[in-house]
Amino acid sequence: MSSLQASRLKKGMLIKFDGALVRVLEIQHITPGNLRAHVRSKMRDIGNNRLVDHKFRADDMVDRAILDERQMQYLYREADMFVFMDTDNYEQVHLSTEVLGEAAQYLLPEAVISVEFYGETPVGIHLPATVDLKVVDTAPGIKGATASAQVKPATVETGLVVSVPSFINNDDHIRINTETGDYLSRV
Repeated sequence: MSSLQASRLKKGMLIKFDGALVRVLEIQHITPGNLRAHVRSKMRDIGNNRLVDHKFRADDMVDRAILDERQMQYLYREADMFVFMDTDNYEQVHLSTEVLGEAAQYLLPEAVISVEFYGETPVGIHLPATVDLKVVDTAPGIKGATASAQVKPATVETGLVVSVPSFINNDDHIRINTETGDYLSRV
């Protein structure tokens, strides 16, 4: 375990809280006028999937969980479970939709992903900064449109809906930032 100030917490981190391992889902830094700054957080207990809301003082120290990462290949989805295979020993692990959260919307079969382990327990995945996905449904592109402020919704092959410029068409491949879910470019 390594300690850090609550003001340095980030979305996605795993920390020890009240003796349980929790993942930070949302974080909000609040500095009210002449009062002490605090950090409001929403977290999910990895053990029982319970949601936890907590308000830390900005200078509180929290214990960050030390994780091991293994390269694994995403194979397929089975109901609400995602199946990954270790590329070295062919061992398979299952992660639920609750554990993966929004990260599930960026997974394509056969993609090699870093799976995070706490001891021997898989607790999440570490996505690359960007992913390239194919547009499967969007309004037709406007001829002569440039990269202007006009945007439209586009559904990609994983089911994620992204706002894209008006010149993007069905079957185009686009690059998406996995941290924000924003469109970056056409590839």
